[in-house]
Amino acid sequence: MTDTAPTAPIRVLLADDEHLIRGALAALLSLEDDIEVVAQAGSGPEALAMAQAHRPDIAVLDLQMPGKDGIETATELRRLLPDCRCMIVTGHGRPGYLKRALEVGVRGFLPKTVSAADLAGIIRTVRSGGRYVDPELAADAISAGETPLTPRETDVLELAADGTPIAEIAARAALSQGTVRNYLSSAATKLGAENRHAAVRIAREHGWI
Repeated sequence: MTDTAPTAPIRVLLADDEHLIRGALAALLSLEDDIEVVAQAGSGPEALAMAQAHRPDIAVLDLQMPGKDGIETATELRRLLPDCRCMIVTGHGRPGYLKRALEVGVRGFLPKTVSAADLAGIIRTVRSGGRYVDPELAADAISAGETPLTPRETDVLELAADGTPIAEIAARAALSQGTVRNYLSSAATKLGAENRHAAVRIAREHGWI
């Protein structure tokens, strides 16, 4: 009789800046026979460093993290470790985030309210080449529609989101200050906002930045 070689467990990286949530999730996932949490991180840059050190099969990334958000981290991971599949978990299910995540190759997008058992099942689905998008988040994305902003307007508005001065936005975007003002004015007009601060708020509410 030939012995069957045991299947290697799915190697998982967990990245979330909320230590208690991350630790609890790691403990629950570790109860699964076929899942091994090989690394944890509390920020985007730390997640990238841990991923390169441990080479996980799956990276479960919080959307909102310091340094780099989950989508930026997933984008970089796709370049650094093409075999590592990324999933986003979020407490901020704004529609634009889902679209951006799918565009950069994220294979799973789900709310933080998901149970550990369901998360384990989704990890298995993604590892086997499948994709999972939470139905409610998908429905919200469909109902929200497309952003009216151009990619450049979106970039500039995102740079302006924390009240950054025009001169600094111009330097970071490699644009003239006049061009930055034009983009911000155009974005505000398209969004029906009285100023750039209101435009940022409206764009964030729709998940467009």
